[in-house]
Amino acid sequence: MGIKVGIIGCGSIAKFRHAPEYKANPFVEEIVFYDRNVERAKGLALEFDGRAVKTVEELFNDPTITAISDCSSNEVHHIHTSIALLSGKHVLCEKPLAINVKFAEEIMGAERKSGKKLMIDHNQRFTKAHQKAKEILNKKELGEVLTFKTSFGHQGPESWGVDKSNATWFFKKDRSYSGVAGDLGIHKIDLIHYLLDDEIDEVHAFHGALDKVNETGILIEVCDNVVCALKTKKGRLGTASFSWTYYGSEDNSTTIYCQDGMIKIYKDPEAQLIIEKKDGSVIKYELEPIQTNDNQTSTGVIDAFIDCIINDREPPVNSKQALACLKVIDKILGL
Repeated sequence: MGIKVGIIGCGSIAKFRHAPEYKANPFVEEIVFYDRNVERAKGLALEFDGRAVKTVEELFNDPTITAISDCSSNEVHHIHTSIALLSGKHVLCEKPLAINVKFAEEIMGAERKSGKKLMIDHNQRFTKAHQKAKEILNKKELGEVLTFKTSFGHQGPESWGVDKSNATWFFKKDRSYSGVAGDLGIHKIDLIHYLLDDEIDEVHAFHGALDKVNETGILIEVCDNVVCALKTKKGRLGTASFSWTYYGSEDNSTTIYCQDGMIKIYKDPEAQLIIEKKDGSVIKYELEPIQTNDNQTSTGVIDAFIDCIINDREPPVNSKQALACLKVIDKILGL
């Protein structure tokens, strides 16, 4: 007997990531779509052989739906995810978990009360190169981690969104809240926490709207660039940059500097992970290309979510970890 899943919000993240990965999962028998734009929900239902509903309550109140993906915009995650949990559904919530710590804690309260599984879509943990890097760091093959630098930038969400428009919700303060920091930055914050088994504690950051304009031609209300210096609880030092204005190829790279060498991740298109040792030796791993907006491959997130439901496992990315990332974003934005 397969699982029925619901998807709230039928934008690009649902269309390119959640829906195709649910469709490909052998344990999922049907996908039910909801969007405020009913035609958009109907379009995805047609594309993925599912069905569309007219109200979000139909998803919450349907006892045959086991799990829900919350792909709505940031400002309503705490509403949809909390109600879904309290309606007895397991939830995969898009990142960031919420627009602020207070709302994130509301979700966590609903999670505790419901006893259902809540996973957050910090998908960078699941790439083969990041998994390999984690394995190397865990074994201390290069000694202790000293410093790191990480970057995530592309041409901006207006080219990724369904409508291809500067009116995108990502540019609205009341909906996106944190701009590029919550869109791209939070991925790398979570990745550093994961790879280093550590948490970022101190932040010095610059952020601003440097180039993106909204549909009226005015600079957007949220940041399109962030540059920051970071210190972890265990004393590692690092730098990070997040951008919606990399008007060329996407940058999704991370370098970890250790006592006996360094790990370069997604620096080279052919070898996604390169180890350069202190003695001059170099090891190259050809694993898989990183997911980009132009190259949609399976993230592995949906399979992990379905697996933790079927086999009653703890979600590989939990709400406590997501909250830790959100607190770093607040520090970056000076909140």
